[in-house]
Amino acid sequence: MQYSIIVDNRERNLTILEGLEKNGMGIMLAQLPVGDYIVSDRMCVERKTATDFEKSIMDARLFDQLERMSKSFAKPILIVEGSDGDFLLSKNVIVGTTVAAFTDFNVQVLRSKDEEETALMLSKLAEREQSTGKREPRILGLKRANTTYDWQVLILSSMPGIGPKLAKDLIKHFKTIKNVVLADQKELQKVDKIGKKKAEQVHQILNAVMEDPEEELVLE
Repeated sequence: MQYSIIVDNRERNLTILEGLEKNGMGIMLAQLPVGDYIVSDRMCVERKTATDFEKSIMDARLFDQLERMSKSFAKPILIVEGSDGDFLLSKNVIVGTTVAAFTDFNVQVLRSKDEEETALMLSKLAEREQSTGKREPRILGLKRANTTYDWQVLILSSMPGIGPKLAKDLIKHFKTIKNVVLADQKELQKVDKIGKKKAEQVHQILNAVMEDPEEELVLE
């Protein structure tokens, strides 16, 4: 039986991806609404390096992430990657945040020394969760599209680099998805937060001609 993990397409750590494949994991890429990895229908994992973990504490972003994970999955997990020497905040703050993650948000915090250990940890979690054959990973936490506007936002936000906020800005500026498709790169750059590189990427995706159905469009 092959186990699989859904990986957020913005979390492309090659060391972890290679480690997952080495451990026999099937990998599916998707833009996840919460977490970086989904290992079962009830378990998602957020990965943070020691530096990311501390930054997210200081700007309070961490607790919003923990809350959304807790509301979407029964078994949310936070993997904090790095050795004790990598932390700059006091031990009291680190331990206190770890305890708060579990007591306030039901998020289990696991420690990993590096990417290789993180990949192994993710693989073992997937094996334990999926071994019964009843807990395959699936994406939860997606907002259901009810109106035409919801569907427009959902379609555009599924593109790499285009989240819900930018999708709404595109619809506000161009009025229809058809107009977004017909827009050239200079027109796309008139939307706030869309620079030259992102405009090129969006234009390429919307206008690429696939002569071979099996051909894959590779984006940098």
